[in-house]
Amino acid sequence: MNALFLPLMIGAPQIILIVIVILLLFGGRKIPELMRGLGSGIKEFKDASKDDDDTDNKTPGDKKIPEDKK
Repeated sequence: MNALFLPLMIGAPQIILIVIVILLLFGGRKIPELMRGLGSGIKEFKDASKDDDDTDNKTPGDKKIPEDKK
């Protein structure tokens, strides 16, 4: 096993330890607030990247010509 990937291998005991440490640091009441903020941040990021993709696909020559002008 390559020593570079060793820290990335997280198992169930490590996840349980991380959850316990988070509970001790933030408490049970603060965690839902943190997750709500994280969720809204992810949603804003997705919306912004979606808007960015929409503007990238449009070129200045993509204007529609009305039927009566053709």
